[in-house]
Parts: sequence; C-alpha cells; structure tokens
Amino acid sequence: MARKRKLEGSTAIVTGGSSGIGLAAACLLASGGANVAIAARRTDVLGEAVALIRSAQTNHEQFVEATSLDVADRRAVADYAHTFARAHGTPDIIINSAGITHPGYFEEIPFEIFEEIMQVDYFGVLNVCRSFVPVMKVRGGHIVNVASAAGLYGVFGYTAYSAAKFAVVGFSQALRSELKPNGIRVSVLCPVDTDTPQLAMENELKPKETHAISSGTADVMTPETVAEALVDALFTNRFLIIPGREAKLAYLANRIAPGLLEQYLDGKIRRARSSAP
Repeated sequence: MARKRKLEGSTAIVTGGSSGIGLAAACLLASGGANVAIAARRTDVLGEAVALIRSAQTNHEQFVEATSLDVADRRAVADYAHTFARAHGTPDIIINSAGITHPGYFEEIPFEIFEEIMQVDYFGVLNVCRSFVPVMKVRGGHIVNVASAAGLYGVFGYTAYSAAKFAVVGFSQALRSELKPNGIRVSVLCPVDTDTPQLAMENELKPKETHAISSGTADVMTPETVAEALVDALFTNRFLIIPGREAKLAYLANRIAPGLLEQYLDGKIRRARSSAP
C-alpha cells in the first residue's frame, strides 16, 4: 500500500522496457499506479509488452504507451524527449534498462562489437539523461541506470561489456553528485546473471572460463526479483542497488579483500582450463 501511495499518479519512462528487467520494472510501476512509457528497439515485442503492463495497472486513468527507439541514436532520443514532454510533461522516474552484451575472448570479439556495446549500454544512458535532465530539474525526480555486477568487478570474457558498465557506474556516481541540488536522485542497479532472453544468448557465447565463474558464484535471479529491488530503491536515497545476498557478499569481498576474490575466481578459471573441452 505504501508503494502504491507513492507511485500513484507518477510518470515513468523505462528504456529496454519490452523484456527482462525493464519489462518487470514497468509492470511493477504500473501495479503501483504509475503511468508508464516504455521504449525499445524491437518493434515486434512492444505490443505484447504493453499488454502485460496494462494487465498490471490499477485504474483506467493510467496511460501505458510504447515507442520504438534506439537509445544509441542521440537525435532520435532528443526528438523522443521533446515529443514526450509535449504529451505528458516531465517524467518523475527514468529507468535506463536498455542494454546489450557479447561475451567472448578479448581477441575474438570484433571491434564493431566493442563500439556497439559502448554506444547502447553507455551512450544510450548518456543520451537519455542528457535529453531529460534539463526538464527534470524543475521539480526533481529519480533516475535509475541499469549497470551490472560486471560493472563493479571486471569479469573474464566480458571485456566489452564490463568496460561499458563500469562507465555507467562512474557516470551515475558523478551525475548523482551534480544533480543533488536539483532534487534529482540517481541510482545504479548492478545485478548478477538474470533470467532474461539476453542471458540465453550470452550462454551460447560465453567461454568455458566465464561459465565456470558464473556457476556457483551467484544464483541466477529472476527479472521480477531484480525489479523489486529496483522499485524499492525509488523510495530511498540509496545509490548502489545490488540485488541478492551472494552478489552483495561478492561486492563486499571485493571492497574489503580484493585479493581474496581474485584468487577465488582465478582458481575457477584454472580448473575450467584444465578440464576436458
């Protein structure tokens, strides 16, 4: 009930809202009475996503809408922000959940993949924030940027992805400091492996060493569990959101004794390399 009272009548934008964590968060926001606008590149799944979000809404006065948008396209994002502001005014909540990944051995990942991941995962966040922050300064709000546990600790096989997600974490921390006087809160979400369509694709590409690190390090989380942690953080001033007990312990271990965590992961990598292919 407390969540509903705080969300009711608010307006949220969720990029990457057609699937995974973004869709789960959009449904939660709608169930709390928020108006929800999702944006994603894949037009073929937007209609189904809107139907799911509408099924979660609590009253018919809420609006739920979807827009096909490539967050890596700076001009397209600026146009979307202008159109949105004319139709709905200033958003109260922005969740930057759009993202892609491509694990693999460093030398085998094409340069184009490094560039694309940085364009979507980092510059996509930058583009959305750059377009909406000026209007949000009028009355404040909350921005949640979705990074990853791989944005807190560089993971074997994720040279492209970790680089982009580290950039998101650093950008979010600097932006949080800058926007505090304007009443805009900034948080960053750093989940471990989450059961999404993207994870299924990742598992087909992961080197065996990366599979070994994933196995037994932290349980795969559901998008709904991660989204719960994200939405709960909207009612606090917490910057770093790390869903899951194992992920929190790994983060603390890296902060307190980074050498021990490195030894543990190196051991898993050695065992994976010595095992039969």
